[in-house]
This record gives sequence, C-alpha cells and structure tokens, in this order.
Amino acid sequence: MGSDRSCEDLLDMTSNKPEPTDRRRLFLGVGWTLLIFLLCLFLPAGNWAWARGWLFFVVVVGTSIVITLYLRRANPDVIAARVNPHDGTKGWDRVLLGIFIPMMVSILPVAALDDSRYHWFHVPWWVCVLGYALLIAGMAGMTWAESVNRFFEPTVRIQTDRGHRVIDTGPYTFVRHPGYAFGYLLSVGMPLALGSLWALIPVILSGLLMVLRTVWENQTLREELAGYEGYTQRVRYRLIPWVW
Repeated sequence: MGSDRSCEDLLDMTSNKPEPTDRRRLFLGVGWTLLIFLLCLFLPAGNWAWARGWLFFVVVVGTSIVITLYLRRANPDVIAARVNPHDGTKGWDRVLLGIFIPMMVSILPVAALDDSRYHWFHVPWWVCVLGYALLIAGMAGMTWAESVNRFFEPTVRIQTDRGHRVIDTGPYTFVRHPGYAFGYLLSVGMPLALGSLWALIPVILSGLLMVLRTVWENQTLREELAGYEGYTQRVRYRLIPWVW
C-alpha cells in the first residue's frame, strides 16, 4: 500500500482501533453486579442452601466469563462500551432503561420467593432444563450479535464519535435488532431455569418495553444513521424473521 495511502484510509484505520477499557470501572461493575445478583437471589429465598439458585448462579457466571473472554478477542469494543461513559444517549432511552433494568432484576427475587420460600407452583425438572436451554441459547445469540457489531452498546445513541455505520453481517442479515430478540429468549429462560412461573410476569412486562424500545430505536436509526434506510429495505424484519 505504501506511503500514498489516502486520508480516508487512515481515518478508517483510526476508527477501527479498539476502544480502551476503563479497567477500574470494569472491576467495580463486575463486583457490584455479582453482589446484587447474590442478594437478589438468596435474601428473598430465605435459604442460602437453595440448590436451584446456586446452580443458576454458577451457570450464568461461568457462561458470562467464557463469553467475556471470547469477546475480548473477537470484539473488545463491546467490553469497553459496557463500562466506558459515553455522551449522546437519547432521553427517552434513559427513561425506558430506568424502568426496564429494575423490571429485569425483579425476575430474581420473584423466582426466589416462588420456588424457595413459598412454593407457589411446583415446576418439574424438565421445565428447568428447557429454561437453561433458552437461557444459554439467548446468551449465545447475543454474543453472536456482539461479536460482529462493534457499535453494540447498552444505550441508544448515534455514535458519531466512533464512526457509526450500519452492520449487516451475522444475525443482522436476518433481523435488524437481534440483540433484543436473543435477549428476550434469555429473559424467558431465567424464571424457568429457577423453577418459577410467577417470575414470568416481569418477563412479559419487560418484553413489552423491549418492543417499544425496538420501535423507537428503529425510528431513530432511520432518521439519523446514514445508510440505515437502505438496510431496512434489505432486511425487513425487526425481531422475528417472517413475523415482525
């Protein structure tokens, strides 16, 4: 290529450099997440020997470690995006996340109250196995989406600081928002793996918020991201192929 490389090529190379990760924020975030995870499971359960709770904790944490190690090689920008602060998040997304995140977290204590403390419904073992299958499939699908999309961030914004462009490879070949689709699969698997049917209530409510977020994010991208309108003509479906 030599010294006559164009300015555009150089800019492209710069924009593709991995974003550095704030390690202090990363370790603090992981620590707080694990603590909240444990407290939301075992305090409502009233039993620190709750077998289904510990199995769920080990599976989720173990799988998350494997995924993180994989993404550090495949797409380190995704790890950085989880912990580094960014400007430009849409105001409506802050409001939705303020409702959505507590609703998702509530799955854990509701499941603990149901299965460990009060035993509202008896859930057979095969339902738990199905739950783990959905949970792991959802985590694997989200990892697939994250591995091909360097602009995969927790909040909705146009990432002009990172050279935001349309991604149309991997699962984005089939649906425009695969992260949400696989994320909902994961959320359905959580209460089933924990042996709770009551915990499906916050899953259903969070699913409605997820659909609303998909609609608003899709509208934002069509209006503000170059090339996205053409992408919507190539990939018609938002979450479920041949359905919506």
